[in-house]
Amino acid sequence: MFIKKFVLRAAGASLAAIISLAAQPLRAQTSSESERLQKLERAVEQLQKRNGELEQEVSSLKKQAASTAEVGAKMKTKVSYDGKSYVEKAVVEEEKLPVYVQQRGPELKLVLGGFIQVNFEDGDVSAFEGRFGQTALKDRFRLRRARINLTGDFAEQFDFKIEGDFGQGDGISSSRLAFSGTDIFLNWHQYPEAQIKIGQWKAPFGLEQLTPDTALYFAERTLPTGAITPDRQIGVQLWGKPFTNVWPEQKDLLTYYAGIFNGNGRNISNNDNNNFMYVGRLELMPFKGKIFGQDSSLKLGGDVLNSRDDAGTNISQGLTLLVNADGSLSPFVLPGADERTAWSVDAWFKLGPFDLIGEYLQEKVNGRTVNGVPPGFANFTTNGFYVQGSYFLIPKKLQAAVRWEDLNPGQEGNDGIHSITGGLNYYIHGDDLKLMVNYIHTWSDFREANPQFGEDQFDEVIGRVQVMF
Repeated sequence: MFIKKFVLRAAGASLAAIISLAAQPLRAQTSSESERLQKLERAVEQLQKRNGELEQEVSSLKKQAASTAEVGAKMKTKVSYDGKSYVEKAVVEEEKLPVYVQQRGPELKLVLGGFIQVNFEDGDVSAFEGRFGQTALKDRFRLRRARINLTGDFAEQFDFKIEGDFGQGDGISSSRLAFSGTDIFLNWHQYPEAQIKIGQWKAPFGLEQLTPDTALYFAERTLPTGAITPDRQIGVQLWGKPFTNVWPEQKDLLTYYAGIFNGNGRNISNNDNNNFMYVGRLELMPFKGKIFGQDSSLKLGGDVLNSRDDAGTNISQGLTLLVNADGSLSPFVLPGADERTAWSVDAWFKLGPFDLIGEYLQEKVNGRTVNGVPPGFANFTTNGFYVQGSYFLIPKKLQAAVRWEDLNPGQEGNDGIHSITGGLNYYIHGDDLKLMVNYIHTWSDFREANPQFGEDQFDEVIGRVQVMF
């Protein structure tokens, strides 16, 4: 292309010179016919000479371009056989086109990602979850989470997410893993103040539950969160930030969520009855700015939940809640119908490298008689809380954290379980590559009051490697 432009420009310049000479007015008083012919002959000679020079330059440029292409091309050795001997010859290797994946639909953006979390758990494994005595677990390496996800945006103001986990139970044995869906939803976001989400994701209840798994300051969530929050559900939700357009600099001041869900867990296509779970959450960020020159913020939240469930529904889908005879805990699968109402409040204060987070949760579970069948359990109220603090000893690299948690299942006279956790987090590359180690000390009020069931003090160490991609 460069050579072509060069020749055209040169020819254009020569033609302009000829026209200029031919167009000059003839002055009868100073020049004659013979003088004009001589001038034209000299001009033609100059043009011929210049054209010869241009041809030489073009030839030289072509040789340089070919030489550059050969140098830049990848060379490979080709071995051939002429019937007598093998001959090696360097030849130019043809460039292969890159392999790529193109979306089938009109998506504006597609992002493929995921993460892996692997634990080493030693001591009284998961005792802080009430797993001791008859529900005790052994020391283990654990594939905690192994997720792959695809997210995208459409020009029609929709975004979506499809995510699955290779670390979930297979539905047959709690100790065997299989792949199953986690977050699968569509979200219409044309109006930030009123977005509509439909599919399966975490119902908007509980600060710790809604915090992404990869962003937690401890390896595992607390027992109160796992026992009371509803975790992932299938349903529809209206949510948004009312001040996005009317007060852009304070768009995060208020966020609301209001959802309707089946209420009987994830990856279950049938509802347990004709009733639904209703969940709502409000988040308020009254302050976001600088304190003592440090980035700081204060975030407050509150949740409500109501659900009417039938027999066979697990109402502790995150962890455990049912008190066993020896004071340990198991998942609470309803023997009969119930109506449960829950609420919680939370706060998160951040000051530079320091974070202080607290949450209180409560749930009332009342039995219902359906078609003359009694619920099969006594009414009870569960409540719990946690308070945690963390500080970066080395900015953005080494973080120390401590947490106190308490759960009162409310099914026996004295069935509380308490834990204190200390941890260190080393951020090799932010949350993308992180190492965590936790020491957890747990004690059971029920076991302390009933020593015949065995130990009431438990200790565990958890180590974790986390990789995001």
